[in-house]
Amino acid sequence: MSAPTYDKLTAPTAGTRVTLGSDGKWNIPDDPIVVLIRGDGIGADVNNVPGITTCAVNVLDAAVKKAYGGKKSIHWFDAHAGDVARSLYNPGITDDQVKALDENGQRQVYLPDDTLKAFDYYKVGLKGPLTTPIGGGFRSINVYLRFRFDLYSCVRPVKYFQGIDAPNRNANKVDMCIFRENTEDVYCGIEFKSGSDRAKKLVAFLREMGYGADVLLDSAGIGIKPISPERSKRLIRMAIQYAIDKKCPSVTLCHKGNIMKFTEGAFKDWGYELAKAEFRDQIVTEDEVYTNHGGKAPAGKIVIKDRIADSMFQQIQLRPDEYSVIATPNLNGDYLSDAVAALTGGIGLAAGANIGDQSAMFEATHGTAPKYTGQNRANPGAVLLSGVLLLEFLGWFEAAKLVSDGVEAVFAEADETAKKGPGGKLHVTYDIARQFPGYSEKDGVSSSGFADRIIEKINKA
Repeated sequence: MSAPTYDKLTAPTAGTRVTLGSDGKWNIPDDPIVVLIRGDGIGADVNNVPGITTCAVNVLDAAVKKAYGGKKSIHWFDAHAGDVARSLYNPGITDDQVKALDENGQRQVYLPDDTLKAFDYYKVGLKGPLTTPIGGGFRSINVYLRFRFDLYSCVRPVKYFQGIDAPNRNANKVDMCIFRENTEDVYCGIEFKSGSDRAKKLVAFLREMGYGADVLLDSAGIGIKPISPERSKRLIRMAIQYAIDKKCPSVTLCHKGNIMKFTEGAFKDWGYELAKAEFRDQIVTEDEVYTNHGGKAPAGKIVIKDRIADSMFQQIQLRPDEYSVIATPNLNGDYLSDAVAALTGGIGLAAGANIGDQSAMFEATHGTAPKYTGQNRANPGAVLLSGVLLLEFLGWFEAAKLVSDGVEAVFAEADETAKKGPGGKLHVTYDIARQFPGYSEKDGVSSSGFADRIIEKINKA
């Protein structure tokens, strides 16, 4: 594949692209080029004031330098999406003109071909928060990227950090990673508006199939929920492999199969089927634990179990330490990942990744918080921890650990300082500072100040 040409982007003059071998395994150079979309709102740099993405990148670069002494480095390739892209590629376009465009036209305004070509070629990216586009055709930049590049696994690790004001008393037991299927379920967007010709045709067809007005009104809007064995199994395969690599104790299949038997119930069945067929020597099912092993999992075996979705929301609050890796269809995963993040203090520190067999994009899961744009105030933690996932994807675990430990050390330091009473110096952003008794948001440091403190911890490690 030859390097693309661009309209308004300039590719790095140094660095090597990440590639896939004929065996399907990633070839990671010591100087990978990574596409960087800094984002909108708090993600963007404004008048030389750094956004949270720049702050996160500075920490990641420092960790790589510390871990490898200059023998490895990331070469960042700035690309654009969201409002930044709209301003750069279509500076005079109005909201009304955007709304008048078809779906692909809206996509080009907010997600230019330049950016798609860059990500297609370089395969790996880090992304800050982006504005949701105006207009009814193009639904979401994130959703488009997932489908365009078949980023079928949304990976959301959530853990508790000492010093974070978490609402649940069991928050310190939370250390989970949720694998949410990205390409099926209701997120496919197969919908038919109430009263439309298509909806009427579908209602008529379903009448022929025997579904009467007791379950389906003529006026109903209709959505279709496809879940396939192929796409379910590849998601569950990735989750189990992650559990093996990380030496996690269990993988839980979260579903609503008691009601949706042929979609979510099938997801559960396909999960057990795959686990037994491909990982038999490394797994044991929960039923087997009780029938064959006296209720105690054999040493070194990963327990494969399942939970109904509504019950799962109770389980993560009451017994979060019983769940380490969760695999689930799309909509469940959307709800569940935010709910688990809430247990530990909210999505401000929720990392995310969208990973497929050909590409991987790492991203913060929160929004753009436009009222804080250009103020150097927001917490860069979610982008930074998404960068940790990027480092782990590259196989640079030493650098990833330096970042994670640095973040944890700064939060713990603030907690210890605050316990001594008001007046101490906190090196955390306003959202963390204001949670401590006797402190307010004015006692926090800037985004870059927080990042600099993490870098100090990294360099002293």
